[in-house]
Amino acid sequence: MANMYEMRRYGKWLLLAVAAGLVALFMYVSNNMVKDLAASERERMEIWADATREIVHQLDAEPVAVADSAGAATVMPVADIDFLLRIIQGNTTIPVLLTDDAGNILNHRNFELPEPPDSLNPLALSAANEEFLRDRLESLSHTRNVIHINIAPGVNQHLYYEDSRLLRRLSLYPYIQLAVMIIFLVVVYFAVLSTKKAEQNKVWVGLSKETAHQLGTPISSLMAWNELLPEMGVDADTCAEMNKDIQRLGTIASRFSKIGSKPRMEPADAAAIARGAADYMATRISPRITFTTHITDRELPVSACAPLLEWVMENLIKNAVDAMEGHGTLDVTVTADSRNAVIEVADSGKGISRKNFKNVFNPGYTTKKRGWGLGLTLAKRIVEQYHHGRIFVKSSVPGAGTVFRIELPLT
Repeated sequence: MANMYEMRRYGKWLLLAVAAGLVALFMYVSNNMVKDLAASERERMEIWADATREIVHQLDAEPVAVADSAGAATVMPVADIDFLLRIIQGNTTIPVLLTDDAGNILNHRNFELPEPPDSLNPLALSAANEEFLRDRLESLSHTRNVIHINIAPGVNQHLYYEDSRLLRRLSLYPYIQLAVMIIFLVVVYFAVLSTKKAEQNKVWVGLSKETAHQLGTPISSLMAWNELLPEMGVDADTCAEMNKDIQRLGTIASRFSKIGSKPRMEPADAAAIARGAADYMATRISPRITFTTHITDRELPVSACAPLLEWVMENLIKNAVDAMEGHGTLDVTVTADSRNAVIEVADSGKGISRKNFKNVFNPGYTTKKRGWGLGLTLAKRIVEQYHHGRIFVKSSVPGAGTVFRIELPLT
């Protein structure tokens, strides 16, 4: 059973590693797509800058006279101005700012200005638009999105550009999708966990009720036989001891029936419950085990189902005895802090490795050759679900012993 939980634990880490790998691959591919689109926009801006340079050169160049077929001279531009202008005007998605060496804004495109431009003079900027573009220029001056255009010796223009809306959306998309994936996985995880707990509860209820039902018939038969034993010549002391064991079986059946349904909680003294369980187990363990108790004399009022808490105590003591393999020291301590009644069961047994501190409460986990591994699982259910307390491994050293701790809220 322990190996099964080791495999589950390693399987869980393997699943997390695979999920992390898939997320990393997804982010890598998405980031490469963003980089490719950013590089494409950079190339477009370089073409835009080249077109701007050529237009300036074209305007400064002298016309060239070319003779046509009739011998008449026709003045032609050095390059196709219309084609260059189409390149400039073809950019409708990338916000750009063109400035000179002095930082004066010469041109701008594709910015959502706070005020509409003047229809008569689109290049004229209002005070609000001027301030807006200055802020954008200040922000862009600290980025790598700038292309320097050499117009003439000693004369430069500077093209600043922002990422297009498509690129900005695409750069955010992987993180949005990652967040959605994480939320989905969390929802699925808790849904599966809730379903698993509901199934476990059904198993515990069914198992407990069936156990109580199966014990009922032989207990009734034993009670009848015990009444006939004195008439058959069996001495009274033997009959009395047998009657104690029969009553104990009845108590066990009652405990299982309470586990199978919501138990009735009543005011009780946690110290008295622990003392009763310890006294009962003291006469039923090996004399080679030194059994000591340190139980406070003050009353520790709690809301509890006494038979179930006694069962938890007996289970912890029995587990401690099994861990010591018939010899060692066992101590039960009952104290209180400001909010809780505290019960500790310490043994000098073989101990538990730290990685299994939580696994010991899982159903089916056991290091013994016999047993179902349900004792501590039921103990955790009784303490935490019914009594709203805590049960955990306080400390343990392999080969040196273990301390289990129970905390119950004081009333």
